[in-house]
Formats: sequence, structure tokens, C-alpha cells
Amino acid sequence: MSKIISVHSFRGGTGKSNTSANLTYLCAVKGLRVGVVDTDIQSPGIHVLFGLDDQDMGRSLNDYLWGKCTIEETAHDVTASLGAQVKGKVFLIPSSIKAGEIARVLREGYDVGLLNEGFESLIKNLNLDLLIIDTHPGLNEETLLSIAISDTLVLILRPDQQDYQGTSVTVEVARKLGVPQMLLMVNKVPVMLLNEVKQRIEKLYNAEVAVVIPHTDELMNLASAGIFAMRYPDHPLTKLYKQLADRISA
Repeated sequence: MSKIISVHSFRGGTGKSNTSANLTYLCAVKGLRVGVVDTDIQSPGIHVLFGLDDQDMGRSLNDYLWGKCTIEETAHDVTASLGAQVKGKVFLIPSSIKAGEIARVLREGYDVGLLNEGFESLIKNLNLDLLIIDTHPGLNEETLLSIAISDTLVLILRPDQQDYQGTSVTVEVARKLGVPQMLLMVNKVPVMLLNEVKQRIEKLYNAEVAVVIPHTDELMNLASAGIFAMRYPDHPLTKLYKQLADRISA
């Protein structure tokens, strides 16, 4: 049974794309066929983590949304670049990084309904076990659609008052949309706050905190130049990502 996982945050800079990439990689290591879609069309970037150069990108999600190709033609099989430990498959559907195409999205928009059709097509025609959607921050038509069709919503926040307020809105929306499973991930937490953050946030939202991620120097130093779990397979942070990967793929 295929599952759709949306990875979302109310504000930018929470580590959403890094989390999406690590979850994708770890689920593929387990032998699953995983598609990951960058629907952050206004500020795309997950392709960088998978080592896909914008010059070699070819077709992108933008081309599908503007009727230039099928969505399957935008899917890049990046499995070979992820090492022999990957037993499954990874298909990356990137958004264009070209300034003109980003400007066109901002100017003209696109038919959001095509996204739902595209997601269904990817799952069926690529025989996916998981489709992971790296969403645009905040709440707009695209993110509401992604949340509404998800089997699991991974909602990322930092221990920050602005994040707390915005996440509260998103949690309320997700409940109204009837998302079957909602998992909170608290990211970039100072070590001194690790013990108290989980209980505080679960009480605040009456929702499960699946994992608390501490501030990690190695992740900061990597600076999105690769997938952390691939570079540091035995690191404590990778074990936390694995816990979350096991939850979403169960």
C-alpha cells in the first residue's frame, strides 16, 4: 500500500528539505521505492542535496505543470549516486532553479489541481512505496492540497516563539483536514533544552513529538552539500532520522 508523506513547516529555515532528503534516503536503504517531489516552486533546493546540478536537471516539475511533458518525464532516478547500501530506488522530481521560470510561477501561478493528478500518476507508474512531498513553507493552496491528501504529515518547528504560533495554526488546519497521522519534529534544539522541549510542545499542541533533533555542528558544516545520513551513517543524528523514517514507512 503506497503512502504519501508531506514534510512541512510554517516558516522557512527549519530544515525541511534536509529532513525530506534524509527520510528519502533512509527509506530507500530499507529497500523501498521512494519518490521525492520539490513543490517549493518559489524557492527550490532539495536537488542540491541529491547532487543534481541545475545544468543537468532537464525536465522539472514546472514543465509538467505548464503542460510540456508528463510528470514521469520529470522524475530523475538518482539511486546510483546514493551508494551501494541503497537497496530500493529514489526518484527525484525537482522544481526549476531558473530565475525566469521562478518569476513565471510568481507572476502567473499554476493549476494546483494538476499536482494531485501528478502525485497519483507517479505512485502508479513508478510503482512507489512512498511519495515524500517537500512542501513550500506556510499555508497556501498547494500546501493545503499536499496536507489534505497525505497519509502522514511531518510538521517541523524550532524552539522559537514565531514557530510556535505558526505551527499552532498548521496543526489546527491539519486536524480539520483529517490527516490520519501527524508527527511533530522539533529541530535545531539547543542541548540544554532537549529534556524539556518534547513535553512542552506535546502539551502545547496535544500532538505527538516523534523526534527532537539537537543542534548538530556536523550538519551545519555539511551545509546541504549532501545527505547527512549517507555521510555520517553512525552519527547519533542519523539514528534519530532513522526513528522517524521507521515511523513514516511502517
